[in-house]
Amino acid sequence: MRTLARRLLIPGLTALALTATGCGSTSHTGAAEPAAPAAVTPSSDGTSQQLDVAAAPQGTSTPAAVARADGKGRTEKSALKVASYDRATGRAVIAKGAQTPGRSPAPGKSPETGKSPETGKSPETGKSPDAGKSPEADKPVAVGDVIASAPAPGAPAGLLAKVTEVVGKTDQGTEVKTAATTLAAVLGDDKADGKVPVDPAAVTVEPLTKGVTFSWAKGPGLTFGPEGAKLPLGNLRLDVNAAVDTAPDAPASAGASVSGFVQLAPQVEFAYDGSAGGAPGPRGAFLGMSGDWSSQWKLQGRAAASTGAPKRIPFAKLHGSPVIQVGPVPVVVNLDLTCYIQVEADGRVTVEVQQDVKGDFKVGGSYASGKGWTPVSASNVKSTPVKASVTATGKVKGAIGAEASVGLYGAVGVTADFAPYVRGEGDIKAAASSDGKTSLEGAWALYGGFDLSGNLQLQLSLFGTPVFERKIPLGTLNREWALSTGHIKR
Repeated sequence: MRTLARRLLIPGLTALALTATGCGSTSHTGAAEPAAPAAVTPSSDGTSQQLDVAAAPQGTSTPAAVARADGKGRTEKSALKVASYDRATGRAVIAKGAQTPGRSPAPGKSPETGKSPETGKSPETGKSPDAGKSPEADKPVAVGDVIASAPAPGAPAGLLAKVTEVVGKTDQGTEVKTAATTLAAVLGDDKADGKVPVDPAAVTVEPLTKGVTFSWAKGPGLTFGPEGAKLPLGNLRLDVNAAVDTAPDAPASAGASVSGFVQLAPQVEFAYDGSAGGAPGPRGAFLGMSGDWSSQWKLQGRAAASTGAPKRIPFAKLHGSPVIQVGPVPVVVNLDLTCYIQVEADGRVTVEVQQDVKGDFKVGGSYASGKGWTPVSASNVKSTPVKASVTATGKVKGAIGAEASVGLYGAVGVTADFAPYVRGEGDIKAAASSDGKTSLEGAWALYGGFDLSGNLQLQLSLFGTPVFERKIPLGTLNREWALSTGHIKR
């Protein structure tokens, strides 16, 4: 690993102090996302309602939701749990009051119920967990019932399934056969709309190269770095210090490397409008990921020439399966991020570029009855002061970005690639005459920018919407701005 304190000394060319111009861009591909929900107008049977969207409580197992086939009761929380599931056969064992393995009840709570032993009430709500439940809520499962469950044994991404056959009793509970179903089966004609921040503590990180460290902040007091900088609550941060391939003819002083950090505060955006007026499927839906982004990074040295596609070096994978509570229904969202360094060069330019980038991003899919799915992509990014030096003739482009995917119950719905970058080019020539005089003449330019692209996937049909036949591209959102240009003549 090469140290990043080393400064490149380019004969005949001093380092250029540059100040970037701010730049913002916001773009939506296709129709706009659903607006914030208005007051709910009850349906003809008086059952339509607005559901709250919030993070599922941590520390205890999340209750399953059961939609009864007889239609006499609404979808409700239940004491029923998925004790085991076999994805290959679709068989599940449904038990009553089973704890989710790996989770223990919060201090002072009963392992069986999660209630305070003194009062029998939930400390979060002050109410008994059984308050407002109908008698059907905890009945044994029957054919036609739909079960929505948080992660369970054999179903690490949760389970959303319809019971097709009750096989019989086992030591663990009732064994059933299941088939895939949709959120429309449990959300019905209700509405929901909300944003849920992802808890950084629930994100797992797999470093893919040396020199990667991970920090996150859930409570006050966490610091990182030698100067004890504060990490904002709800943020996660990856620091990287990695060498990249250096041009074969480069001197030792021009060894190429990238260093810096990526800092994110991701959140899940979820919306559902089941008031379709009797038509099959929901009237509208939205699934996406958004958040604040900041990065500070340095590219230096003479990177090896890239042939074909730019050289991409993944340095960390992040995964999370946050459970959001949509009314009584636990909806499991799967998030994956692969952070990477990308370098595109012709092997001739030696650079030292440092850039700070701050902004936000949003990717997702929006559904409207009669119009189908349309992609949503947006970003507003600004770069702050940059320092750089450029020498020789050629081009180089460096980025620190992230490939992201967001889906439901293990099925990918949206993929995106977000990459802020710096691009430099130079045409600088040195000459010497027989009398010993030397000259240096040429021009250079530096640009900042970002690329945002991705696709909507077939699995968005989990909402209960029609299946589309192919991936729908988000479209490539690109914005570039000049950081600085200049000429040299000596």
